[in-house]
Amino acid sequence: MAGILDSVNQRTQLVGENRLELLLFKLVGRQRFGINVFKVREVLQCPPLTSLPKQDAYIKGVAHIRGQTISVIDLSKATGGPSITQTSESFIIIAEYNRSVQGFLVAGVERIVTLSWKDIMPPPEGAGKSSYLTAVTEIDNEMVSILDVEKILNEINPVSTELSEEVADTSVGDDLGDKLVMIADDSTVARNQVKRALEPLGINMILAKNGQDALDQLLAIEATCENSITEKVALMISDIEMPEMDGYTLTAEVKGNDRMAKMPIILHTSLSGVFNNAMVEKVGAEDFIPKFHPDELATAVKKWLKI
Repeated sequence: MAGILDSVNQRTQLVGENRLELLLFKLVGRQRFGINVFKVREVLQCPPLTSLPKQDAYIKGVAHIRGQTISVIDLSKATGGPSITQTSESFIIIAEYNRSVQGFLVAGVERIVTLSWKDIMPPPEGAGKSSYLTAVTEIDNEMVSILDVEKILNEINPVSTELSEEVADTSVGDDLGDKLVMIADDSTVARNQVKRALEPLGINMILAKNGQDALDQLLAIEATCENSITEKVALMISDIEMPEMDGYTLTAEVKGNDRMAKMPIILHTSLSGVFNNAMVEKVGAEDFIPKFHPDELATAVKKWLKI
């Protein structure tokens, strides 16, 4: 266990080609879950927690860690399961999502595994807790669930998608005409956040649930264009972490296609704290926007639409 806890920070430096590392953990019961190591700052034995007046039901308390006060979310309770009661025997995963740091209380931490995004699949439709899953994979002949953390955090502390009056401008859509903006993200919550944030610009949008889905849709559209896909798709906004094909690989595929290469790509991801800017340059994306600030995203969209 000590080896796992000591190595997490070093592991977050990994940038592979369509690969990821998952930190495996358990909540209450035998089911295993995973979180991308890129999101993890550290893992530690749960320290004493302090309760706050009128704190959210899913917040177990706050912890003072390395000079910072961090809210600790009972990840089991937040996903509809029983509360984790033995906190002194549990662990906290300190992770950074959407420009903020949270602690996730888990019952146990196992190990880190390296996988290809091709081995990460969308959750099966109709699965019991699929609303809280963003993907699944198989490890040691058992299903491992990857939680939609953005959905969990949004339920606890909803993200505003409102644009300021200074940024909202429906003339952007008027000038764009029938051209589309593609949004690729495996989180339903994240896709809808982006869609709602950009609606005040009056633009037409198409949605993709992962990188492979986005590429398939783009290739189908490109086949109907006379010269370049930019005749019909003016811009793509893509998450980085996605099952089947990640945003890095998606960007590289698009930029490697002569008929799609001129389409600007904005990588929009919650990997803000450990993001590797060199990787953006390597795959050829035009911009990187950490999640989630609607004005900042809309401003970047207007810039790359050249409005």
